[in-house]
Amino acid sequence: MSTTLAAILGGAAGAVALVGMVITLIWFCLFHNRSAGRTSETGSSDPSVQVERSVGVELSLREARHFEMEELALATKSFSDRSLIGEGKFGAVYKGLLNDGMLVAIKKRAAAPSQEFIEEVRYLSSINHRNLVTLLGYCQENDQQILVYEYIPNGSVSIHLYGAGQVSQEKLEFKHRLSIAIGAAKGLAHLHSLSPRLVHKDFKTANVLVDENFIAKVADAGLRNFLGRVDIVGPSSHVAADEMFLAPEVREFRRFSDKSDVYSFGVFLLELVSGLEAMELLSSDLNQNLVEWVQNYQDSGKISTIIDQRMGNSFTTEGMEEYIQLISRSVDPTSDRRPSMSYAVMELDRILEKEMNLTTIMGEGTPVVTLGSQLFRASK
Repeated sequence: MSTTLAAILGGAAGAVALVGMVITLIWFCLFHNRSAGRTSETGSSDPSVQVERSVGVELSLREARHFEMEELALATKSFSDRSLIGEGKFGAVYKGLLNDGMLVAIKKRAAAPSQEFIEEVRYLSSINHRNLVTLLGYCQENDQQILVYEYIPNGSVSIHLYGAGQVSQEKLEFKHRLSIAIGAAKGLAHLHSLSPRLVHKDFKTANVLVDENFIAKVADAGLRNFLGRVDIVGPSSHVAADEMFLAPEVREFRRFSDKSDVYSFGVFLLELVSGLEAMELLSSDLNQNLVEWVQNYQDSGKISTIIDQRMGNSFTTEGMEEYIQLISRSVDPTSDRRPSMSYAVMELDRILEKEMNLTTIMGEGTPVVTLGSQLFRASK
């Protein structure tokens, strides 16, 4: 009897062990597949991972959508002038309303169809981040190439700062501008964190959009990849304005990198705090050393003259000094001396946190620090 019971117990224990092994094997397979299938949102941007996988809910939600020309023509009233909202390097930009009620921005240009175009769209549309404008899909018909993006309602930061017919006349306080800068920095930092790294190559104030909550979203990431090595085209004034954002090594050698994006970001920070176009501040001298230019203003005690007066006294001397210092580091002529975008995110976060604390009105309305009205008074 005892021998039989032991055999039964021994068999039960073996069965339990076998079941445990099966469960462990199933768990390992699920975890391995999930890790291998990560999209660029979680760290991997290998196109083979995102394009070749044809199954799985996660990928299907992010796969580039192929739009029919008929649907896009209907969405834009046959690409009428009334739907035209801009002109970019890729081509005309239209606002469209899809059948499902979604608002989109549609970029269209004349070009022969190519498989490379489709592959590039598939890769870029797989990149998802809160601070990046999402590429939804594409269309290739009738010798037309079309990109379809999510529509961002409040337009570009440049319109709010210095554009004609500004969307909003509301004052952007320093803290608000810092939040916009942080969002843009996070978008660029995410592109640089991908493997392989994705360089924006055309970062500028006009390519930082803000949604209904004024959350910044970087637009046109990777768009230069569609254009190849084609030089910037358009009215000379627009070309000069765009060239102001290009790092010295890009202007001279067309050598793009994550650090050339950082330089462009530094120029964006300058426009953001001044409320003016960089070419208006610096003249059209593309070879001007921005670090020396900023340093000269600091040394002469005139830095306050380039700060947007619409901000009033909504900032601290310390916070603004640190912001200006970040600009100087970002536009250093030597690329290796520029900080990374991840550092810029941390620095801007730190400045904003201090601004939120130090500009809090205490008691009967006495500010806890000296505010921007007394900024950088010349000590000479």
